[in-house]
Amino acid sequence: MTAEFLFITFTLFLAGMIAVPLASRFGLGSVLGYLIAGIAIGPILHWAGVDVVGLQHFTEFGVVMMLFLIGLEMQPKVLWAMRARIFVMGGLQVGLTTAGVMAVAMLFGQPWTVALAIGLIFALSSTAIVTQTLNEKGLMRSDGGQASFSVLLFQDIAVIPMLALIPLLALPELQEALHHGDGHGDGHGGGHGEEGLHLSLVEGLSGWQTALVTLAAIGVVIVAGRYLTGPVFRYVAGARLRELFVSTALMMVVGIALLMTMVGLSPALGTFLAGVVMANSEYRHELESDIAPFKGIFLGVFFITVGASIDFALLGENLALIVGLTLGLIVLKSVVLFVLGHVFKLEGGDKWLFALGLAQAGEFGFVLVSFTVANAVVPGPVADLLLLVVALSMLLTPALFICYDKLIAPRYSRQQVQEADEISSDAKILIAGHGRFGGIVNRALQAADYETTVIDYSNEQLEMLRKFGMSVYYGDATRPDLLHAAGIDEAEVLVIAIDDKEAITELTRHVREHHPHVHVVARAIDRWHVYDLWSVGCRDIIRETYDSSIRAARSVFEALGIERSKAERLTGVFEEYDRSTMLKLAEVYDYNDPDSDLSEYSRVARENLDEWEAELKQNMQTALKE
Repeated sequence: MTAEFLFITFTLFLAGMIAVPLASRFGLGSVLGYLIAGIAIGPILHWAGVDVVGLQHFTEFGVVMMLFLIGLEMQPKVLWAMRARIFVMGGLQVGLTTAGVMAVAMLFGQPWTVALAIGLIFALSSTAIVTQTLNEKGLMRSDGGQASFSVLLFQDIAVIPMLALIPLLALPELQEALHHGDGHGDGHGGGHGEEGLHLSLVEGLSGWQTALVTLAAIGVVIVAGRYLTGPVFRYVAGARLRELFVSTALMMVVGIALLMTMVGLSPALGTFLAGVVMANSEYRHELESDIAPFKGIFLGVFFITVGASIDFALLGENLALIVGLTLGLIVLKSVVLFVLGHVFKLEGGDKWLFALGLAQAGEFGFVLVSFTVANAVVPGPVADLLLLVVALSMLLTPALFICYDKLIAPRYSRQQVQEADEISSDAKILIAGHGRFGGIVNRALQAADYETTVIDYSNEQLEMLRKFGMSVYYGDATRPDLLHAAGIDEAEVLVIAIDDKEAITELTRHVREHHPHVHVVARAIDRWHVYDLWSVGCRDIIRETYDSSIRAARSVFEALGIERSKAERLTGVFEEYDRSTMLKLAEVYDYNDPDSDLSEYSRVARENLDEWEAELKQNMQTALKE
């Protein structure tokens, strides 16, 4: 048994290792790489007798972890501000999509009960694929990304009433077949047998009792997340074992997911709520760093199982029907989402991002299909086709994002030029990006009564800034046409504060080449990024964590008993050394050949680094003795 388990694990990881880098190299994204890997090793897994569906349900825990991490990034006030989109936009999406799919299913001759169940299954979208892709492409903070996330969050909530409604749609003839052992429940993972561990806190309770238990469970998550997280982690930290901290973080997420499952709620929704509650915790960043690697592994294997679960024999027998149903589903959901995007005032490319991004069926569709079969709602043969439509629509999703990137986004960028050309600004200071870095710069300048023009990609953020009378533009600050509309030709200073290393470098290069009169203050993500920015012509580079790190070093010196003035001299010596050596290396750094061992940068570093370090130590010792 050990050998079989190791073989399966090795096969899954090997497939991902080969396929994902290739897919990323060709611009296809990691999700499509995992899906292709799953398709490639599907025959091997079936030959090895692997329960792909069971493995898929297990690895769906990656979705749970992902929602927890998203919750950690989201303050409660931000979630409250999104309430209209979550419940109104999300509710309309689920309702309209269910109605549309139900109508089409009835045209195909399905009873209304079966058609309604199919509509509920197809109304859901893939939280895993959409959220992962939006994060990879840096689109989660865009208006289209935020709208997509709002709808996905409502879908997680909607699963609860769906699970309560589906058993009421049972067909008498299917119930009779199941009782006689002729159903397909086991084949789809719906039947679990009579034996085994059944954990439920609401089984056998009345409706109002179930509601009370459910609310109590949510209350436990909120209270525990707010008041117990700190004490628990402080207790664990006393052992000074990194692995114990990691296991405690995982235990917490698993426990919340288990509690939510026991009261019939979506585990992903429960852990998201817990993440929101812990967003202000002192251990937030530690939790993120501990859980993120496991999230990535689980999600990767989940995507592989989606690809491996495709029944190509059945697909070949019903190719035209299944492809037609899949494309029809994508078109129907896209239309519904596009209309909702228009109603809720999503602009340009954000509307298409919203419409195409959520056009697939979701991973929870696999669970609902199994649930409908086990509860005598959908016949087994129909369920087999539904599973293929769900899997195929998920497989096509990365292609829809590629279509958006290559065809739609550029077109709307060009259309935005005309809107931007009408905007005029007399401000001599432009700020590209208004997040945690650019926002502080802007506040300081505004407080000193300097007029600024802000360019940011979040329309909601800019609407808030407009209320305070600030001159702001919506759009991608890296676009030359938008920079022109914002007044780059007359500007004196450009602060590049966006949160994308490559975009910062390319924007700096463009401005230094085409607008050399503008003084560029560029945000650097790390030391290597400083070299990149220096190489493309920027001479005012701010490392985003450098000053705070120097202050932290000074605080450590003081904590060791060194007086404040001497601690400042020590950090001053280090700063002088760090800046001088960085300048020497930056002068010989080649942006187009950064990694070569034969580069001039590597030669200078090898020849001088030991001497520089010795000089630093000597100067530090001298400062200590003064």
